[in-house]
Amino acid sequence: MKKHPLNRRIRLAGLALATGAALTAGAAQAQDKGTVHLAYVEWSSEVASTNVVRAVLEQAGYEVNMTSLSAAAMWQAMGSGDADAIVAAWLPTTHADYLDRVSDDVEDLGVNLDGTKLGLVVPAYSDVETIADLNDHADAFNGEIIGIDPGAGLMSLTEEVIDTYDLDLRLRSGSGATMTAALASAIDNEENIVVTGWTPHWKFARFDLKYLEDPQGVYGGAEQIHTIVRQGLADDMPEAHAILDAFEWTPEQMGEVMLMNQEEGSDPYENAKQWVEENQDIVASWLGES
Repeated sequence: MKKHPLNRRIRLAGLALATGAALTAGAAQAQDKGTVHLAYVEWSSEVASTNVVRAVLEQAGYEVNMTSLSAAAMWQAMGSGDADAIVAAWLPTTHADYLDRVSDDVEDLGVNLDGTKLGLVVPAYSDVETIADLNDHADAFNGEIIGIDPGAGLMSLTEEVIDTYDLDLRLRSGSGATMTAALASAIDNEENIVVTGWTPHWKFARFDLKYLEDPQGVYGGAEQIHTIVRQGLADDMPEAHAILDAFEWTPEQMGEVMLMNQEEGSDPYENAKQWVEENQDIVASWLGES
């Protein structure tokens, strides 16, 4: 394993020993192994997965820094090497353009979650069944589609949907949080609303929803979420690389963490640590212990 000792850390360790201070085994191990920098987008699915990966890497003795970015900035950080890894790459469609731009600078470790979907989502009580039907009900939807952050690949696809279906609705950008807040408010009042949606997401457990049919196939079929690391990570931190390569879970497992994160006042990092502690059999396979 390639290590990166720093003179400053050695001096500090020596000072601690000289003064009788004791470093815990975990802290000493983390100092030896270094810091893994994780980037992510502020989607409920990626908040869940990135915090779980953080907790697992910390269990293995690494320090971990997490940075929340827009999708475009997240991929830019991967290309520049400012981030070591993401577990938030939606492929082959949503993030395809981003990956193309940095493909020479990153390594795709493959799928960490299978069974995703993108599309336009409405309450189950809505009379609308397909995207093509939206124009006939544009007034009922206030002439708008409620979206998320403007840099998201889902937003670019939705702009393409608007053009392909010649919709008389505009796409309103915001965030994942503002989208779900608008959805909850509309459902509480039994109003029509159409939002950009993806699976896995906790809103499908909380509300009775449906995807609108996409006969033109603009959103594509089911997608997968991939783990991407910077080139050179395998040489710099081979154990971290191996853990990231082994990380894989199901939509149901991710859903457990996402629902925990929706509890008022809950901390996604603390929830991730709790889930990791309660699912050591799964975590052991990521750590190469089983």
